Amino acid sequence: MAQQRILTGITPSGTPHLGNYAGAIRPAVEASRQTDVESFYFLSDYHALIKTGSPERIRRSTLEIAATWLAAGLRPERVWFYRQSDIPEIPELTWLLTCVTGKGLLNRAHAYKAAVDKNALDGADPDAGVTMGLFMYPLLMAADILMFNAHKVPVGRDQVQHLEMARDIAASFNHRHGEHFVLPEAAVDEAVATLPGLDGRKMSKSYDNTIPLFAPAAELKKLVFGIVTDSRAPGEPKETEGSPLFQIYQAFATPDETEAMRARFREGIAWGEAKEILFDKLDAVIAPMRARYEELIAEPERIEQVLKSGAERLRAKYAMPFIAKLREAVGLRRLDRTLAETAQARPKTRKPQFRQYREADGLFYFKFVDGDGRVLLQGRGFASPREAGQAVADIKNGADFAQWADPAEDVSRDAIARALDALRAE
Repeated sequence: MAQQRILTGITPSGTPHLGNYAGAIRPAVEASRQTDVESFYFLSDYHALIKTGSPERIRRSTLEIAATWLAAGLRPERVWFYRQSDIPEIPELTWLLTCVTGKGLLNRAHAYKAAVDKNALDGADPDAGVTMGLFMYPLLMAADILMFNAHKVPVGRDQVQHLEMARDIAASFNHRHGEHFVLPEAAVDEAVATLPGLDGRKMSKSYDNTIPLFAPAAELKKLVFGIVTDSRAPGEPKETEGSPLFQIYQAFATPDETEAMRARFREGIAWGEAKEILFDKLDAVIAPMRARYEELIAEPERIEQVLKSGAERLRAKYAMPFIAKLREAVGLRRLDRTLAETAQARPKTRKPQFRQYREADGLFYFKFVDGDGRVLLQGRGFASPREAGQAVADIKNGADFAQWADPAEDVSRDAIARALDALRAE
């Protein structure tokens, strides 16, 4: 059985914080230790260009985040650890994907819609201040994922939409050019997917409400004691739901420790005591990593070599061969090859299969093709990929296709039945 591929990226636009560690770095490092998983970890510095105008901040953040991952236990010899900008095939793939992606899909991206809504409230032009970098962000993210055909991508709940868009884009490309991309899935840890910051909002550099992961102990304690709480006095029962302090504690504590703290909240623990417990827990987890981080940050040339080496190996094994295959698929072909040679080189489908895709009308479709790629069955439009996928699953399991799809012209029901039998026999 082929290894499952898991891909995680983090944008170097600031100093790593507790949310980065709990929501992305820690689960990624844990996953990298699994023998049945092929792990990809990258610094998404192209994405950082959208978020910050400071070149020095990007450089410093790249160094800090790379050192953070290594200090957290990532072993670069066992995984793919690289910098996004060291893989030139990624921006090339981004362009190939733009050519199969409808503008309407990008219009629905949360970040773009939020910018447009803000402009509307301000009475400004809808696209005022909106760069094409912001608008195209989902396409670059899709290229990050699809370049290496990742099966799962650990993300926060706020990023799930981008994974769904990557699936749509991959399906559209597959529909036009053949089956090249795996349809990725989002992997969300509901307990820590979005960690709250000092003010209760999502911990984010954009909100300036973060707790730096490797802050000195004295600074860490000061920040923890600055977490916003309500006015309930000692002895008054306190709610864990919606409490930033409890949510941060839960992300770093064991299940037993979490339940004990939940009980203390019901008993009316004083906020000062709760913050002291949180600080002790955070410092116990972070202190060993902090020492390793400080050693690494003092050797930037060592980290640079680790990233360069990772990118060179990754390009040779995956990125360059795959982009060559995609170039061939879309028609960017050598002129000294005959049409017959091109046809012979193109991989042939040898078994019947279902293909799912999204059209410009925003609906999701499927078709069933035989071993030569001839369409046997054309699905009708569905409102979501889940509905289309369920219809496909039902047909594979023996349900009558007539309620979801129509036979292609000049194709008999018997021919469709034989092809479905052949598919089920695989």
